[in-house]
Amino acid sequence: MPLVIVALAVVLLVVLMTRLKLNGFVALLLVSGLVGLWAVLTDRLTYEGEPAGLSAVPLLIEDGLGGQLSSTLIVIGLGAMIGRVLGDAGAAQRIAQSLSRALGEKGVQWSMIATSVIVGGTMFYEVAFIIIVPVAFTLVRTTGKRLLWIALPMSITLSTMHSFLPPHPGPTAVAGLYSASIGTTLLLGLTIAVPAGALIAMIWPRLPFVKKLDPQIPPGLATDKEFTEEEMPSLGLSVLVAMVPVVLIAGAAVYAILLPGESRLGSAIGFIGQPTVALLISLVVATWALGPRLGHSMTDVASSMGAGAKAMAMIILVVGAGGSFKEVLTAAGVADYIADVCGSLSVNPLLLAWLIAVILRIAIGSATVAVSTAGGIAAPLVAAGGVSPELAVLATACGSIAFSHVNDPGFWLFKEYFNLEVTDALKIRTSYTTVLAILGLGGVMLLSLVVPA
Repeated sequence: MPLVIVALAVVLLVVLMTRLKLNGFVALLLVSGLVGLWAVLTDRLTYEGEPAGLSAVPLLIEDGLGGQLSSTLIVIGLGAMIGRVLGDAGAAQRIAQSLSRALGEKGVQWSMIATSVIVGGTMFYEVAFIIIVPVAFTLVRTTGKRLLWIALPMSITLSTMHSFLPPHPGPTAVAGLYSASIGTTLLLGLTIAVPAGALIAMIWPRLPFVKKLDPQIPPGLATDKEFTEEEMPSLGLSVLVAMVPVVLIAGAAVYAILLPGESRLGSAIGFIGQPTVALLISLVVATWALGPRLGHSMTDVASSMGAGAKAMAMIILVVGAGGSFKEVLTAAGVADYIADVCGSLSVNPLLLAWLIAVILRIAIGSATVAVSTAGGIAAPLVAAGGVSPELAVLATACGSIAFSHVNDPGFWLFKEYFNLEVTDALKIRTSYTTVLAILGLGGVMLLSLVVPA
């Protein structure tokens, strides 16, 4: 019954937004409330671990929205400001033109894939997305290519990096549950993630149902000005400013892997490498390097920041409401129901771990929640199943990427930035994430033939 309710809620949400054209933020809040009402009427709702009544539903909606925005609001806001400053100073155009000249228009997709592998290797999908998307937007304008032709390979590759590999939080948490080596998991995962991600990234923009779509860049997220050669900053400065958050966040992750344990230096590096701190530092650097240093006034830079933030208002609301939907589903016991059903199944531990993660992903939405919960359910089976714990991590992690849809906050970021209708976003993102999950499982099963337990 809980899974039926989840399915009905998703259908209702799609109908509200596509047929009735209801605002996404309002539709998500409305459906969250209806699911909460069902949970109350069936005595399934809990709040802070205790049975709850109708009065807890608005609290759960607020908690979900607040919890989602607590981890994404600063990142999205600062990222949008950095992107707009890069765009208005001509730095994004300089990087985009250099990529086009180096690889040609036919190689622009590969440049997006390579950039996403490097940037997304250590970053959350949302953080890496916000950092790279200004360059993708500028490439669209300078090359004349369609938005999805250039930006979709970026999103697909970032999805793969985030869901498959440590040091991302989901796979890292499961590695601890399975007592797996993070380094070995990363090395084995790269042999699956890179080819699978690149394959789908090159195929999906060429599919007929994608090629017929031609969404435009959302207003306010990219500058419309065409800069002359003299107006643009140098390539070195442009890349340096754009790479500051990458270096800070990735550097902290690599340091933590190579030199684990408590130390003052490690604590300081970890602090600087937090996405919110790294992006704030990056914005300060961008403000100076692309503002007064190049002769632009602080008023101009502040105007760019304001324009970037203003364009993000509705996106932030929709992403936050996606967190509310996820929170109500969790409080309604959907994850516990799936755990009870799947815990008694007798199948290959690798397949079971993948399947549990897939079901949780469909029901709950968050890849991190899905992979962590699935890891807790499957850990005893993995320990007793005679399979490589590193491969079990990968099986669980790649299952968590499947079926991204309306209860996934990342889905709404994808939809809003690429200016898509809900139905089109479902066709594109839900299909590519599901195929990636299946390819990932296939790679894990092949590796299990040669990797000892």
